[in-house]
Amino acid sequence: MQEHHISVTRTARYYTLGEISRGVAEVWFVCHGYGQLAGRFIRQFVALDDGTRLIVAPEALARFYLGEVTGPSADRKIGASWMTREDRLTEIDDYVRYLDALFQEVLRRLEPRAPRVTALGFSQGAATVSRWATLGKSRVDRLVLWGGELPPDPDLAAVADRLRAVRLTLVYGRQDEYFTSKVIAATEARLREQAIPYEVVVFDGGHELNETALQQLDAADAQTRQTRRG
Repeated sequence: MQEHHISVTRTARYYTLGEISRGVAEVWFVCHGYGQLAGRFIRQFVALDDGTRLIVAPEALARFYLGEVTGPSADRKIGASWMTREDRLTEIDDYVRYLDALFQEVLRRLEPRAPRVTALGFSQGAATVSRWATLGKSRVDRLVLWGGELPPDPDLAAVADRLRAVRLTLVYGRQDEYFTSKVIAATEARLREQAIPYEVVVFDGGHELNETALQQLDAADAQTRQTRRG
């Protein structure tokens, strides 16, 4: 038996908050976690829709039914996944190309301006945006890993220069049952080993998006913009 691959055309879905216009100063690409859908995920970023910011939520390509297999499909919720361990390298290549294509589509519509780009990933989406920022062709100015770690691949030493070129922020809840203190410590140790600067935002809560923490990210961005103008 021999394994083969063939590239095919696939239609991807994404959602936006804000107007795609030349007045946009920032674009946030926000990648959902395992078992979520982009349409629901993007609702949690409404507070960032201030007229100068465009929020773009791509949806992972692999959708599936959630919960027990029993029962009619019409009654079961649906989620999506960025990848599994099966044929993982191919799936990674596919979603990196997908996000690059989406980046080009969105930024093309904003020309001639070149807005600042933030890539935020929640949970499984944190690994997704990490790989995109380090393996893709897109320009990412800020990378936010929320409730998720840097993946073990690619080799951090090989992509350290690209990570040093972005503003990296780790966000997590004190009661997060997945992004635990042990995982956080290991993630920070890897970053320090490669002299990759990073910031940390911590909030009271679990494995979830948090409005207060989002406001902290927004305030930090505003301060950075003001400093650059000064």
